[in-house]
Amino acid sequence: MDLQSYYSSPVRFLAAVCLICSAALAQPLTRAAAEARARDLAALGRRLFFDPALSASGRQSCASCHDPRFAYGPPNDLSVQFGGKDLRRQGHRAAPSLRYLQKIPQFAEHFHDAETTGEDSADNGPTGGLTWDGRVDRGRDQARIPLLSPEEMANDSPREVEIKALKAGYSSQLRRLARGGVFATILQALEAFEQDEHEFYPYSSRYDAWLSGAASLTRSELRGLELFKNPEKGNCARCHPADRGADGTPPQFTDYAFAALGVPRNGEIQANADRSWFDLGLCGPDRKDFLDRPDYCGKFRTPTLRNVAVRRAFFHNGVYHTLREAVAFYVERDSKPIEPRFSDLPPQFWPNLETDRPFGAKTPALSDDEIDSIVDFLGTLTDADARPAYAGGSRSAAR
Repeated sequence: MDLQSYYSSPVRFLAAVCLICSAALAQPLTRAAAEARARDLAALGRRLFFDPALSASGRQSCASCHDPRFAYGPPNDLSVQFGGKDLRRQGHRAAPSLRYLQKIPQFAEHFHDAETTGEDSADNGPTGGLTWDGRVDRGRDQARIPLLSPEEMANDSPREVEIKALKAGYSSQLRRLARGGVFATILQALEAFEQDEHEFYPYSSRYDAWLSGAASLTRSELRGLELFKNPEKGNCARCHPADRGADGTPPQFTDYAFAALGVPRNGEIQANADRSWFDLGLCGPDRKDFLDRPDYCGKFRTPTLRNVAVRRAFFHNGVYHTLREAVAFYVERDSKPIEPRFSDLPPQFWPNLETDRPFGAKTPALSDDEIDSIVDFLGTLTDADARPAYAGGSRSAAR
């Protein structure tokens, strides 16, 4: 048997790679070699990201839910996406954008942000992490979740992912780049691709250009920015800072903290048919280390508002489908409450709900026209390559 035939067996190939990895790990890379490996990993990660062959169905890639045309967010208006071995299993959380994750700090229960203000701030409480519930901190760990989730790409084990990658023609790249095993290399490659600044944090919006003095905003957009920042009106900048950081870095439009907003229960999510089941974010069901922390229940990480205008499903459960509806929720949650109130959060956790303005007001803090201006402003946060997906329809919603 020749070597090519011998190593055509995925199992034999994986065993050989393990031996190569052991030897490779014993040899530290020079700086030049490390830089070359990082470039090659990113190139491999790009191919893997768009390849449906890594899924159990053979029809779902990372890009199926994180489409670059939509700022690496979902390309449709589904509240949550479908996956699984037959693409019929529904998830229970809205797919987030993968853009602008590079600044998110590692999860911590206590966080003091000096970057925005230039000085130590008050304790922000639970902050950071890359998922809605902050349970992973590294891109490689985030990439692992959909590959093995039964509701997403639905592989039964890391070995199954490895075999699919080898059969899909990635054996030579994986053998050359492997340091720590094939599955680990796949995750490293996806992580390296998601660190591409042009793809994942371009800062190419009209708002970025305006901050640099290279573009102008319309009267409505400027009004929306003022309302967005005004603590007596929208008060949006309290959680979504809109000014440059103390060191001049572009605003991220998130403080990375966790908040319980009390959005309505979404009947489109199949799991919600069980009235005793609740997605409580930081205290479960996906995150397991805070199951005994009732003060964390109902809290989800605050996402960036960059490229929010190209989304068609909002909040962790995708309950709203236009940006205008999402903005109006903040204004009307307490001034025009939907009954039953806080239907997606058990009453014992209602003390966790946010109450700062615009919440808590008996009369709406913003008029319909002012809501429209904030929506117009949010449209300026759309990156240049995602503008074709932003058709200016974010206002559309029945009033």
